[in-house]
Amino acid sequence: EVQLEESGGGLVQAGGSLRLSCAASGFTFDDYAIGWFRQAPGKEREGVSCISGSDGSTYYFDSMKVRFTISSDKSKNTVYLQMNKLKPEDTAVYYCAAYAWNPYSWSGVCRDSNGMDYWGKGTLVTVSS
Repeated sequence: EVQLEESGGGLVQAGGSLRLSCAASGFTFDDYAIGWFRQAPGKEREGVSCISGSDGSTYYFDSMKVRFTISSDKSKNTVYLQMNKLKPEDTAVYYCAAYAWNPYSWSGVCRDSNGMDYWGKGTLVTVSS
């Protein structure tokens, strides 16, 4: 059974940092890419970043690379999202999602969250002003 479990969310003051984790199981890590997406109250879901499980290549949505860093630990089948200098507008439920990796199209699939194969349940990040 495929499972994606997010953790690390919580309440943080503006300017602070959080590191989210996405623990993956039930599939071969190398065969998938994993992405982080977020959805703020009353807003549409938006992409943050994706990483290839195979070689660690990364893709960031516009503006996300400035304060967010995605990384992975293959030995733990875990993907991380380091978030720095957090702002109140970063408040959202953060989800990780996995999709079959293709070396030619994986970043394109990342840009379309509808292309994800599996989703976690999300972790809430609240940034206070």
